[in-house]
Amino acid sequence: MPEGPTIIIAKNNLQKFINKRVMAAQGYTPAFEPAILEGKVLTDIKSWGKHLLLCFGKITVRVHFMLFGSYKIDERGKNNAVLQLEFTNGTLYFYVAKLLLIEDDLDKIYDWQADIMNDDFNPDKVIEKIKAKPNRMICDVLMDQQVFSGVGNIIKNEALFRSKVHPESIAGSIPAAKLKQLINQTVTYTFEFLDQKQAGTLSRNWQAYEQDECPRNQVPFIKQELGKTKRWCYYCNKCQKLYK
Repeated sequence: MPEGPTIIIAKNNLQKFINKRVMAAQGYTPAFEPAILEGKVLTDIKSWGKHLLLCFGKITVRVHFMLFGSYKIDERGKNNAVLQLEFTNGTLYFYVAKLLLIEDDLDKIYDWQADIMNDDFNPDKVIEKIKAKPNRMICDVLMDQQVFSGVGNIIKNEALFRSKVHPESIAGSIPAAKLKQLINQTVTYTFEFLDQKQAGTLSRNWQAYEQDECPRNQVPFIKQELGKTKRWCYYCNKCQKLYK
């Protein structure tokens, strides 16, 4: 599943369609009739975590790529597109993505302060949310999109390793200074992820995710499905402290 940085890359790649009019629209999405977009101008492209938001004035198409979604520009894929938009300057295709039509003000729907790649991201609000539900494992908290919008399993594992926090740590038991360090590491690594993804070097720079050995202690990583999310965690019992 694409994480926040991948959505930012998609947003950047689609910039040529901003202020262009939809000449034709089709697809098999059950969320809405694509033809309602015909004649409308794409006024903006936003992102919130793992959501790509195509803004057409008062309505917005939310694109969630889930596990296997993708998009193509001016190049038809092998499968039928869930949404195909023909603009005056090219064609945009979405495949195997979950779409939703939003007719409300985006500011009423999205907490921009929770998006780790947004300029409005607010670490203090993250701490408030953690204190409100202090008994959750930190591996679950990091994957909670209402707390850390845009964080996926790669970012979760890398941030925990870099801040030396065990994934089974109880969030409310993590000392304030360590929690701030974890939040900072999460944001810092997310932007490293973006740079490395664009350079094609992402997997070469993983320190924990899908790795066999801790680079700090040269001991085997533990690999387990942890927390309520049951997502894979890669961690070192020697250098990642468990806070209970």
